[in-house]
Amino acid sequence: MKPLTREWVAKAEGDFASARRELRARRDPNYDSACFHAQQCAEKYLKARLQEAGVAFDRTHDLALLLDRLVTLEPEWELFRPDMRRLTTYAVAFRYPGSSATKDLAREACGHCVRVRAAVRARLGLEVSRRPVSTSTPRARGTERKTRGRGRQR
Repeated sequence: MKPLTREWVAKAEGDFASARRELRARRDPNYDSACFHAQQCAEKYLKARLQEAGVAFDRTHDLALLLDRLVTLEPEWELFRPDMRRLTTYAVAFRYPGSSATKDLAREACGHCVRVRAAVRARLGLEVSRRPVSTSTPRARGTERKTRGRGRQR
């Protein structure tokens, strides 16, 4: 896999973890945030797939535009158009006063995200699980364990 594709995947996994965490929060859940991060996860996974395929794309949050690029390469992605339409609205719909997401809407957004994530990960040859997948290297994970709880390092 290309290094930039890996970076897109890592960013997408961060958004996936954030969306799931907010959706599952028992105290003070932020369903607006869950919807936003679900959209961001799908966006970054589409960009990862395009990057890996060598297809250029602009800086955009419009998932339909990204999907249009991907469909020219792999027509089966057209099945995701309804998911992309719904998720695109979550990029900005709940960021401003006047509208708030409900738990059901956040659950729906995360469902769309899970489907897109699974499809892209499968196409990239990555493990498909419902949990966020660690994208840090074994060395980095080992370093985190060594420094945890020691205070300031010298």
